[in-house]
This record gives sequence, structure tokens and C-alpha cells, in this order.
Amino acid sequence: MKAATSATASGDRQFSVHVASRVNQVVLGVGIIIVVFFILFPFFGGTPMTRRLVDFLSLLALSQLWNLMLGYAGLISVGQQGYIGMGAYTLWLFADVLHVHPFVGVIFAAFVGAIIALPSAALVFKLKGGYLAIGTWVLAEVLKTVVANIKQTGGGSGVTVVAARDMEVSVRIQGTYWWALGATLIAIVVTYLLLRSRTGLALKAIRDNDLAAESCGVNLWRTRLYTFVIAGAGCALVGAISAIHVLFVQPAAAFNINWTAYLVFITVIGGVGTIEGPIIGTIIYFVLRETTAKYGEWYFIVLGLLAIVVTVWSPRGIYGYIAQKTNFYVFPLQRKLRIVGRTAASQEIAAEGGEVAG
Repeated sequence: MKAATSATASGDRQFSVHVASRVNQVVLGVGIIIVVFFILFPFFGGTPMTRRLVDFLSLLALSQLWNLMLGYAGLISVGQQGYIGMGAYTLWLFADVLHVHPFVGVIFAAFVGAIIALPSAALVFKLKGGYLAIGTWVLAEVLKTVVANIKQTGGGSGVTVVAARDMEVSVRIQGTYWWALGATLIAIVVTYLLLRSRTGLALKAIRDNDLAAESCGVNLWRTRLYTFVIAGAGCALVGAISAIHVLFVQPAAAFNINWTAYLVFITVIGGVGTIEGPIIGTIIYFVLRETTAKYGEWYFIVLGLLAIVVTVWSPRGIYGYIAQKTNFYVFPLQRKLRIVGRTAASQEIAAEGGEVAG
């Protein structure tokens, strides 16, 4: 993607603005092949692995959304489990009470998550730093307490999603898998397009220095609200998918703070503030979970030690270190200015945040 224009009236020099290089175009082609492979996977991958991939894709979608808040908007949330839980119970409500097909109920869960995020933002945005993180956790606990005290939802014992249970097993597993894959693709594409927009420039400015960004005319409250609502809707969407996947919704599990703990680990390991980071972090977490979970407490010790080592070695995470050494991004967000003179010499100037300086 590029646009060319003249740098001087006499046409002595010209420049063109580039976003994606030829390598990125090759990577895009490989990415399309990978997506097609994942789309077709349920037809040949077997039920056990398909179910595992539902967990993998759900965590990847959640980590992308959490990284959007922390890595760009500077919002430290430890309460995303609140939206996950509300999404799960919304799915049960629409599927079993209102008799909407479970796969359609997933869409309504996303809307409910966005609606809950609006008043929540009005409350937590009054806080900063650690207080904001605590505020999001308190809101999640409030939602959990409310749901646990409603008899119709089964109280603390939870409730079975009967509509999902009565579906044919193969249809339910494949449908849940494709919804999880769709949620992942939506999270990645929405994040990328958002960061490529004017709002994305504002988010990068906020990430670097929120006070300086505000002094330059960036509306901090509105820009952060976009990410908060998107993350709330996405987490509720994944929560609904999880409800169909496990067929049972219980407050202790749906609103478990471990959801957010996993997201913190994945994002910190992979790389905060990059789209590629959560992908790497999710792969590492999933491999560790599958290979070390059988050792009980050692599983958590390994996760903790790895997080400490990576944080000390590279505060920006694994992909942050790779990008620092290679200046290569699978999802290009930087604009590069190529200046061409009469001598056909050219140079490229990477402009972080999309601003091009002549």
C-alpha cells in the first residue's frame, strides 16, 4: 500500500509513502493459507484437538483485546473476567430462556458486553494507575455477586446451557470452533484497522505520553472508551463461546480472576504493544499448559519463572526484542517515506505513529 506525490513544484524530487513491504505481502499470503487451514481443521483434525484449539483461539482473542487496552490505551484492567462471565450468562439467557439459537445468542452476548462497558468506563476512568486496576476488579466482583444471588441463574451452583447440550455433538463442537476462530480473526483485524486509523495514532500518542497527547488535542477519555468498549464486547463474545463449549456456567468459573492472570502472562511474555506479541505468548502458554499441567503446582512455578526471566531479559517481551533487532513487523503499522531524486538514489525514513516528516 503506497501513495506517491511530488515533493517540490519543479518535480526535482518525489516521495512515496509505503506501509507494507514485499516481505509483508509474502507473509500475508502465508497468513491466508494458515487461516484456510484452521477453517478446514475440524474436518480432519479430530474432536480432541478441535476442542483444544477452541481454548487456544479463545485465549488468543482475549489476549489481543487486553493488549489493545494496556499496550496502547494504557488501561490496566484486572477485571476482564467480569465481561467473560456476563457473556456466558447472557448466552444462557438468550438460549434457554428466550429460545434463541446458541450460535446466534453469541452475538447478543457481545452487545451486552459493550453495553456494560459504557457505564463501567464512566466509573473506572475516574481512577488512574493501580487504582484503575483495582476498580476494574471490584466491578467484576460486583457482577459476580449479583449473578450468584439470582435464583433463576442457579445461584452459586450455576446452570446448564440446555439448548447447547441438546445440540448434536459434532455440530456443537464444529460451530463452537468456528466461532472461536471468528472471534480471534475479528480481534486481530479490528485491532489492526483501529491502529491504522486516526484513533490508532491517538492511541500511540497516549501510549508514549498521555499528558503530551492531551496537550496536542487528543481526547483521552473518548479514545480510551473505544478500546474499553471493544474489549468488553470481545470478552463477552468469548465468554458466550466458552459457555457453549463447556455446557455449564458457574459464577466461580465464569468470573474467575485466572482469566485475567492468563492474559497478563500471555501479553507480557509475547510483547506488550504489538499485535504479534499475544500470538507468540498464546502459543507459548498453550504448549506449557499441555506439557506441564499434569505436574500440578510445578505448572504455575514454570509459568512464573518464565515470566520473570522474559521480563528481566526483555521488558518489551519476546516479539518486542525481535522487532528491536530486526525492525520487522508481521502487521506493519509504521509508514515509510521513500525519497527519490534525479540520481535515482532513495532512502526510507520510518515514521513511528504514521507521521511522515519531509
